[in-house]
Amino acid sequence: MQTLFYGGDIVTMTRGTTAQALLAEGGRILEVGDLRTISEKAGGACRRVDLGGAALLPAFIDAHSHFTQVAYSFLQVSLNGTRTLQDIQARISDFAREKALSPGAWITAWDFDPADMENGKAPSLADLDTLAPQHKLVIRHKSGHMGWFNSAALEAFGVTAQTKAPDGGRIEMQNGSPTGYMEENAFFHYLKQMPPPDNATLLQSYRKAQELYASHGIATVQEGMCTAEMLPAYKHLLSSDLLQLDLVVYTDLQSFDTTRTLIAQSGNPHCRVGGVKIFLDGSPQGRTAWMRAPYLGGDDPVYCGYGVMSDEQVYEAFCFAAEKHIQLLAHCNGDAACEQFLRCLARAEESFPTLKALRPVMIHAQFLGEDQIRKAAALGAVASFFVAHAYHWGDVHLKNLGKARAENLSPASAALHADLPFTFHQDAPVIAPDMLETLWCAVRRQTKSGVTLGAHQAVSAAAALAAVTRTAAWQYGEEMQKGTLIPGKRADFVILDRNPLCVLPQDLRTLQVLATYKDGEAVFAQGSAVCSPAFHR
Repeated sequence: MQTLFYGGDIVTMTRGTTAQALLAEGGRILEVGDLRTISEKAGGACRRVDLGGAALLPAFIDAHSHFTQVAYSFLQVSLNGTRTLQDIQARISDFAREKALSPGAWITAWDFDPADMENGKAPSLADLDTLAPQHKLVIRHKSGHMGWFNSAALEAFGVTAQTKAPDGGRIEMQNGSPTGYMEENAFFHYLKQMPPPDNATLLQSYRKAQELYASHGIATVQEGMCTAEMLPAYKHLLSSDLLQLDLVVYTDLQSFDTTRTLIAQSGNPHCRVGGVKIFLDGSPQGRTAWMRAPYLGGDDPVYCGYGVMSDEQVYEAFCFAAEKHIQLLAHCNGDAACEQFLRCLARAEESFPTLKALRPVMIHAQFLGEDQIRKAAALGAVASFFVAHAYHWGDVHLKNLGKARAENLSPASAALHADLPFTFHQDAPVIAPDMLETLWCAVRRQTKSGVTLGAHQAVSAAAALAAVTRTAAWQYGEEMQKGTLIPGKRADFVILDRNPLCVLPQDLRTLQVLATYKDGEAVFAQGSAVCSPAFHR
């Protein structure tokens, strides 16, 4: 059936133009233009959607997040907003009671940041053991790059004073014993060993995750790091009819062939493999991002964070992507990690010039230096900025890095002027996949304390919108299918209560998603999505 949208601004994202009407059929856009002409072309049985003054835009495209981890967040206890150990203990106790967990069961808590605590400190092992005395407890840092295990969890994993951390990771020891705190590859190593949920519970959490993305106007979602441990979950997901949004999967190097075969054999029309993902460093707010100059404060005045892969390993990853003719995403927050990305990409392109056409992506690129931006553009790279860091951790970055470096966080304006393609993302579940908050962050660059963080790196609302629609489609190689509203493209839309190009910059985050359409069918209407209270900021 044909569907005619009219009665509000149709924001096509093609040179800022708007139209009066849009006609879609069979999951595709048929016509875009003036209402009278398109109404005459519409069939008699056409379904008509009066926007009532709202705005229709291309659906938002998630340039980087972790779909499965968002699903798992519905099975975990959120520590967002906790300020004391008593707050944490109460939250965990309530969760254990609500889930009727038996003694000895695992509990995973997430969305925790020591900087939010009244004393600004992380829990000690003794603290951890009091928080869930009958359970094995894991607390994930808000960044996802580090966390804490209580004694019962350490014992279950066999972690002792003699345990060595894997390369690119750290197991903190104090007085010769583990403190429960781990970073990067060490933390990830033990997370992979945790028991998975049952299939029915997992599918329900996937459903909630999909509803969450759709409620934020997103019709294309990313799985930012699929590992071998996640493949059983994917078998059940792909064999179900759950997926309505498009899901683009990136794997670690070891799982690529297996995952591609699994997804291809499933025949699921909404899922495909996009390429591979590697990690070059950690988190700037967690002080594990790899910087060219030292962090401020701390016990070590020359501490710059650290990388997690050697140059040879990064080079080989680029060669792998070139040989497979696939895209590579590289997590690189600090400018030293960004330099490693550029150094290894330049070397790989000498042997594989086609890499440039595969659009390698610098995920986060938080502190990409202005001296590095033109190098990135020349090498054909894409920068996907986590620009909402300006609000969520801007004050922390000012403390850790100083004003000059912090103000150049997510240098979108510099990238725009250097013709470096860039997108924006939320790295969900690190924060909610809230594109409207991200638009506001990109335009306003305001911290939680109200400080403007690098006004010179702010971009216009139009440029910010392009980053989550048109350029995001290009990042995925889907620019002929998504990202703008022109005839022939997929009928993926978001309806907002107001046109984001016509409101004051400070009002961008007050816009509301009224509906989301995937292939011409509504997958969200306001009031119908199931959203986790953990995401209600």
